[in-house]
Amino acid sequence: MTWIIKNEKPKIGVFSLTGCAGDQLMILNLEDTLIELLAKFDIKSFQEASSYSENTKLDIAFIEGSVSTDHDLKILKNIRENSSLLVAIGDCAINGCVQAMRNNQTSIAERMLDVYGVKDNVYNALEPKGVGEYVKVDAEIPGCPIEKEEVFNAFISLLNGDMPLIPDYPVCVECKLNGYPCVIIEESKPCLGPIITAGCDARCPGLGLDCIGCRGAIRGETNAKAELETLRKRGYNDKYIINRLRFFAGNFEDIKNLGVREASKGERDE
Repeated sequence: MTWIIKNEKPKIGVFSLTGCAGDQLMILNLEDTLIELLAKFDIKSFQEASSYSENTKLDIAFIEGSVSTDHDLKILKNIRENSSLLVAIGDCAINGCVQAMRNNQTSIAERMLDVYGVKDNVYNALEPKGVGEYVKVDAEIPGCPIEKEEVFNAFISLLNGDMPLIPDYPVCVECKLNGYPCVIIEESKPCLGPIITAGCDARCPGLGLDCIGCRGAIRGETNAKAELETLRKRGYNDKYIINRLRFFAGNFEDIKNLGVREASKGERDE
């Protein structure tokens, strides 16, 4: 997929909704290539890098963070209306991520009571969701946080009129390409690699650790029930597995409907 570049230096903005700003920070972590790369763009807003912000039409808007309040939603709709392309960066912007882990499990009123001691929705909170639940998203860069190399490649692709290419296969593929042993088979670890989007070079399994799912589930290919059954056979109970799946990917269709109102803590069956 391509897009038409309207300006010699595309006008861009980098924005944040509800999140930790870690994805903006990963752009800044490009360090050695950052200045040269960003010089190719006309930056109109970049909250993590500068207090300067110009309210204008944009060629590309990069948004991190989930839509968790009415205020977030108003900001998002304004950005979408004034941008030719909208790129969701990070899991929060794509699917709600950590903020969405209790969606479909407890009501906003229950959460307000637990956290603030009041039932009224005094902060106009919404069910945390990715930006694509409300507006058209043209491209996504997954991760919590995003991979800086993937960000660099995405910027270059967009500069050349192309859309960023994101892997459509699981972390397991990168494990095999790197010759890593399967931590599920060899060590019975609760690895989520079979259903999680690749692009991290299987960093955690390469260190003998299990994938925790920080790049979110593969779009349209998330066989969460098969993952659940695989880990059951390794001695993990449903409560533990489901909460683990929900931590980064609770809003994905195949995951959010697993179980009902699970407790926030599970144990392994011995």
